[in-house]
Amino acid sequence: MSIRQFQAQRMHAPRDFQSIENSPVCVEIGAGKGKHALLFSRQHPHLKLIAVERTREKFIAMQKQHQLEGLPNLKPLHADAIPWVVHALYPNQVQQFFILYPNPEPHNPAQRWLNMPFFEFLISRLHSNGTVTLASNIPEYIDEAEQQLQNIWKLPYEKQVIAQDSARTHFEIKYLERGELCQQLIIQKPENYLTRFDEFQPLQGKNMQTSIEKSDVE
Repeated sequence: MSIRQFQAQRMHAPRDFQSIENSPVCVEIGAGKGKHALLFSRQHPHLKLIAVERTREKFIAMQKQHQLEGLPNLKPLHADAIPWVVHALYPNQVQQFFILYPNPEPHNPAQRWLNMPFFEFLISRLHSNGTVTLASNIPEYIDEAEQQLQNIWKLPYEKQVIAQDSARTHFEIKYLERGELCQQLIIQKPENYLTRFDEFQPLQGKNMQTSIEKSDVE
């Protein structure tokens, strides 16, 4: 399976986009109601976490809980993760990405995270020796991701079975209570790992589409 190059410069900024400073950060994609984000932020007060959620109802629930707990190192964000990453994050900025129990996209496998051209861009934002944690209760999803890591992305990883008493997300609690096998891949970016986006700076809310189309005509 070959994967085309991601067209980062064509990505529109999320609504109400705000840029961030170029300092170390952790990012959770699809943070839901924020259970893992709040837990992680309490356990790692020295790390800053941006928890991105696209669904408005889930984001509001996370925001309310964050306001109650007042964790200064957590920033909930209502946005579509892909354009936000392109517009906000700098190369080698992210210490850890978390993608916990993503939609398995049973009818559209091209939209699974490691099948998307965007995954190369995501890795370009990751610091050397930084990690991506990908968790799923679907063995076939994990197996396919392993194959992509070996054959396409050439990235080292560790495969782990998630403990029965783990409770990082509402989905994780539900799946483990059912007796389902939950697994995760801890994917690491080696030093000197190269992508085609290593020099690509964040768009910071700019829409590059017009200028690109103009240059194509010229």
